[in-house]
Amino acid sequence: MNPMPAPDPNRSETPPSADPIRNPIGAPASGTAPTTAWRTRTAILWGEIVESLVMALDAIRAHKLRSSLTLLGVLVGVFSIVVVMTAMRVLQSNIETELSRLGANTFQVQKWPGVYFGGPDGFEKYWRRRNITFEQSRRVQERAFLARSVGIETDFWGGQAISRYGKTPPNVRLIGATEGSFPARNWMVADGRALSPLDVENARYVCVLGGSLAKTLFPFGSALGESVKLDGINYLVIAVLETKGEMLGSNQDNFAVIPITTGLNRYGGWNWRSLSILVQATDQLAYDDTAEQVRGILRAIRKVPPGEEDDFELFSNETLIGTFKAVTLSIRVGVAVVSSIALLAAGVGIMNIMLVSVTERTREIGVRRAIGAKKRNILTQFILEAIVLCEFGGLIGVALGVVTGNIVAYLLKVPPVLPIDWVILGLLICSLVGIVFGTYPAIKAANLDPIDSLRYE
Repeated sequence: MNPMPAPDPNRSETPPSADPIRNPIGAPASGTAPTTAWRTRTAILWGEIVESLVMALDAIRAHKLRSSLTLLGVLVGVFSIVVVMTAMRVLQSNIETELSRLGANTFQVQKWPGVYFGGPDGFEKYWRRRNITFEQSRRVQERAFLARSVGIETDFWGGQAISRYGKTPPNVRLIGATEGSFPARNWMVADGRALSPLDVENARYVCVLGGSLAKTLFPFGSALGESVKLDGINYLVIAVLETKGEMLGSNQDNFAVIPITTGLNRYGGWNWRSLSILVQATDQLAYDDTAEQVRGILRAIRKVPPGEEDDFELFSNETLIGTFKAVTLSIRVGVAVVSSIALLAAGVGIMNIMLVSVTERTREIGVRRAIGAKKRNILTQFILEAIVLCEFGGLIGVALGVVTGNIVAYLLKVPPVLPIDWVILGLLICSLVGIVFGTYPAIKAANLDPIDSLRYE
């Protein structure tokens, strides 16, 4: 019979599963107790927040006039920001659409900048530049082999157009162009044909009418084959362009296009008139290479010394829009800073009203503390009250600002806009104002002595 082994004095007799310290028998699995405790704390905290919010709303309803006057300052501040930003967004979206008048992958070269916001002193250097002549433009057209199309154009005249059916107001533009201007300008022919190289070469007296101009001059039928008198000269209509509609209250289709050579013969300026060159790249990948090629060709033609800046401007839709955004950014920042002063004043008013409210409700605070309310409950109640006041004012200010700002869109007959970013930012600022200016009164209320508060009359 084998003797039983002697017990090991270094070995614990308690089974691991029954260890009362590390894993007591019958205890829940690891992680269950902390999870339950966390859920309980979350439920308690959420209930306290809801209770504080309800009490804050009750306090606001109990003092309607005082609450209305308090949120009025926030309303004015948010309204001033949102109304300006909405109006500027309306103008910006439509001006950017107007600046995007060039076709896809197209840039323009001319003597003058596309957009200029400086004073007369800065504009002097552009006056000193040499004109871009028709000969120089033709040489660019011949050498720019990377380009899909190259157009040359300029404005010749503005006045009244006459047909046998009627007359227009004296606001019709007469544009001289080549065949390459049509894809570069995104002019789509609705009826007829565009200008051809033969029209330009032979300086023919033909014209292409904008959509609305054709309807005004020929309201009862097609304009093709008809004669139009522009500045006393008759032109044969060979095409009508698709209508683009109005932009910022002005008609985009109230113009006529003639061969640029016809206009130069009629109005002069073969050497002294500065023309515009419109270049369309084959695709987006070839855009930069095409622009550099045209820049190099024109610098060589105009004999610009190496190292000196270009004596011409090369710009696209993106550069024009970028310049416009840079200018309007400073305006928006200025408006936001000025409007923030109103919000600051509103915040001071909220703090003042909240301090008065704390004094008036001292006994109420004492009662709450006596029946078990903690400091954090009092703190949360008064901060939420300040935030709710600010948010009410902010919501009303945002609504009025968006509606008033879009009145500009209605007057200009353009689509309305909703600046979501500024709406969200305005409401976030309201919450921040409520937290910042409501914290001190809330701390003061939370730190009131319960016994002294109960004695307060």
